[in-house]
Amino acid sequence: MLDTLPLQNGQLSQPLIDQYWNDGYLFPLPAISRDHALNARIEFEKIERDWLNAGLPQALNSYKRVNAHVVMPFAVDIACHPQVLDVIEGIIGPDIMIYSVEFFSKEPHTDHVVSMHQDLTYWGMGAIDGLVTAWIPLSSATPASGCMDFVRGSHKNPILPHDDTFDDNNLLSRGQEVRVDVDPADKVAIEIHPGQMSLHHGLTIHGSGPNMSDDRRIACVVRYIRPDMSQEQAEEDFAMLARGEDRFGNFTQISAPKKNFAPEAVALYDHIRQIQAQVYMNNATQKSDMYA
Repeated sequence: MLDTLPLQNGQLSQPLIDQYWNDGYLFPLPAISRDHALNARIEFEKIERDWLNAGLPQALNSYKRVNAHVVMPFAVDIACHPQVLDVIEGIIGPDIMIYSVEFFSKEPHTDHVVSMHQDLTYWGMGAIDGLVTAWIPLSSATPASGCMDFVRGSHKNPILPHDDTFDDNNLLSRGQEVRVDVDPADKVAIEIHPGQMSLHHGLTIHGSGPNMSDDRRIACVVRYIRPDMSQEQAEEDFAMLARGEDRFGNFTQISAPKKNFAPEAVALYDHIRQIQAQVYMNNATQKSDMYA
């Protein structure tokens, strides 16, 4: 286990900021406390039990994997934690919006993978610098459990061509895979544990292997965006203000849900999902369960 990188008064030092922009990622950083992370796992697994067969309009997995912050208050609690936002501020500045919160889970001894890809490929915003992803583990992410692998410096590329595989073992919505050969020697294993987090740029090539461990690998993945970024392929997109102010109005602002799967939040979720599906699944040759 790597030691957590030290902060200066809770914020990134200039050398760490420079390292992020040079490498396209940064880890392991302090995040929510270990106890908070472990309690969040308890809440996550309680939601899995309580809401699996509760008659939701979409499959529970869709709510976990796409825009969980719209319908789950505890997801917002993680994304808006002051310690996390203090770190994010060092990358994108004092005005911070939440673009999405997702929960990725890999069951023990399963072959599920995330193919090597760039996040911004299908999001309709182009090759922007004003978005950063925080990957916050609720259980240990190790090489054995299928932690992420990053390719150092790959964020300096444009958006590269990707192929859609729609592989059943691929956790991505389209099974998208960057159309370049990534040498295993160029992969950096991002081992992090509850209480830590990693950051990565939206163009950084990354993926993860199967979980061969005895425990679930669960992560809360938060995409933070600057308000001056904008959607280029749809008339509307959505974000939640976490800190500072929005002086641009490029995103329709949404509020945190008051309780799990409140009717008004579920209706908003479906509205957002329909609009974003037009962008995320543009030119796809098959349907995705997450954006059916």
